[in-house]
Amino acid sequence: MNKTDFCLITPSYAPDFERCQLLCWSIEKFLPASINHYIIVDRKDLALFQKLKKSNTEIITVESVLPWWIQKIPLFKNGWFSFKTLPIRNWLLQQIVKLSIAQYINHDAFVFVDSDVIFVRPLNFHSFVNNGKVRFFREPEAIDIQMQTHYKWYETATQLLELPPMNFPAPNYIGNLITWKRENVFKLYQHLENISGREWIETIASCWNFSEYILYGIFVDQVLKDESGHYCDPQNICHEYWLEEVMSSEQLQDFFDHLRPEHLTVMISAKSGMSVPEYQQLIKQIA
Repeated sequence: MNKTDFCLITPSYAPDFERCQLLCWSIEKFLPASINHYIIVDRKDLALFQKLKKSNTEIITVESVLPWWIQKIPLFKNGWFSFKTLPIRNWLLQQIVKLSIAQYINHDAFVFVDSDVIFVRPLNFHSFVNNGKVRFFREPEAIDIQMQTHYKWYETATQLLELPPMNFPAPNYIGNLITWKRENVFKLYQHLENISGREWIETIASCWNFSEYILYGIFVDQVLKDESGHYCDPQNICHEYWLEEVMSSEQLQDFFDHLRPEHLTVMISAKSGMSVPEYQQLIKQIA
């Protein structure tokens, strides 16, 4: 690659609209106007999110990137009907959509940024390229075997890729501002289909415990290896709050006081129960 063409991808939905709106504000403030941002939402939320559409911000429906055999049934609130597999949970479907988007967006590299992330410093995408290779978040020996949910995600990924079980502690590939190469996603499709003998989406839709970031990460690490076009970066460039409890004003101020120079973004999990107005002013003061 001579010059890597990056874009941002954000899956979202109506309850996170205010968060996504703040994310878009921060993108406009800190990122070049030439960077395209794709927001992916269910068709029923399209009218709401069209308010965020701009020359470099496109709203895409989930339905438009799925095959015909996956359908939303109005009375089926927590999942999607599949003509080829068992019903697909919303959580799994969002991961399938992230993997599917490579077929519909023509950029060299994708940067996944969730609705509850906010940029607080400028991002120069040239910093994500080193000797023609694209940044790949990999935190060595970060996942302990006792982390049962993660363990199951690694187990699924190695089985899908026909690899030996992971050695623990295992690398962590999950975070914010996760970067994938589009051509690698197509290689992953083909690899899964060669192994399973069926369409890659059908293979993943049949899974129960699954992480798209771990699947891509292990594929890069253990299958593509030096042919991935990635370089490893263990540094977390997002200041994160993952707890499912509301912060007090003092805790919130303390959270922002611990922002470090390498942090380009902050993430206050939507599961914390905090409303956007509770921290929006602090964000804008920092910005």
